[in-house]
Amino acid sequence: MKRLLSICLLLALLLTACGPHPSTTAPTTVPTTAPTTAPTTVPTTAPTEPTTVPTEPTEPPTGCTLHETDPYVDVNKDDFYANYTTACCYNDAKYRTQHYLMSGSLEVPGQYAQEADNRPMEGDLYIRNTTTYYEDDGNTYVVVGADGMVRLRIYKGAAYITLEEVAAYMYAFGGSNCVLPANYTSSKSTKPTNNPWGIYLRVNHSYFKGDTSRYPYEPELPDITGCGGSLQYFEMDIGTTGTSTPGHTPFPYNTGSSITRGAARLVYARQDKNGNGIYEVDEVYVFYTHNHYNDFREYLNYYGGWGEMFGNVTGGGMFDSKYTYNPTPYPVTAYDDLRQPHNPIS
Repeated sequence: MKRLLSICLLLALLLTACGPHPSTTAPTTVPTTAPTTAPTTVPTTAPTEPTTVPTEPTEPPTGCTLHETDPYVDVNKDDFYANYTTACCYNDAKYRTQHYLMSGSLEVPGQYAQEADNRPMEGDLYIRNTTTYYEDDGNTYVVVGADGMVRLRIYKGAAYITLEEVAAYMYAFGGSNCVLPANYTSSKSTKPTNNPWGIYLRVNHSYFKGDTSRYPYEPELPDITGCGGSLQYFEMDIGTTGTSTPGHTPFPYNTGSSITRGAARLVYARQDKNGNGIYEVDEVYVFYTHNHYNDFREYLNYYGGWGEMFGNVTGGGMFDSKYTYNPTPYPVTAYDDLRQPHNPIS
């Protein structure tokens, strides 16, 4: 009996020392209800657009490699122009030219040059931009705006019809043995019906003497050979929507079946006179005449950069008159690098 009591006492002591069995109460580390809020590491709403996602580019891409192979083999021209965008890089323009496809804007310009809202001046002189920046081994010319920021790129050997693009092209690539915009021909008589460029064909790249003794109503251009200077100038047609110039029919330049050349011309000089491979500012001039050499405006080497009008009608002379004429002189310009405020090209 004493042994039985001893065994019971020993069991009671063991149960007291060990405590209750784990299954009799819930552990304090386990919540008894569901959490009232979501963990901070789990988003409760759909994620917003990340700020690092790139936006649509505001200027043409540099070093575009989208067209390392020709994407225009067997292209349907109607489909190409129905969904048209300008060339994105030199490679793109090169392949377009091989298939007689445009690279620049398709908008036919009006009769008058469209100038920038804010043309920089130094005193009372308009500034001509001295920046000449090339990419792609000299095959791409970068055009800035009046604010110094990149506005467009012009590709050597590509096809262009707008005044802005053709003016920039000849400023960058013109000369006696130059590669013309692909849709231009030196001939003045080529017809669009027998030319692969069709409605985008532009004609004429020929010498311009500027002999004011023969044509006294024309203003004298800087250092031009026709007036005893040393710069050889050239002229080329600018196809416009029409003209109000006396003696010229107000028809569009190219209808696809015929060309009416009108009165608009680009007249330019680009000549490395000392042969050092560098074109100084007094060796490159680009002018636009909307009224067949009576009046001119200088291209100032930036987008919308057109200088002061000068010439015969501006001075009060009669159009094309060899008797009643009064051409105002070429207005000199100041020179400056328009990249300086923002330095967008580097």
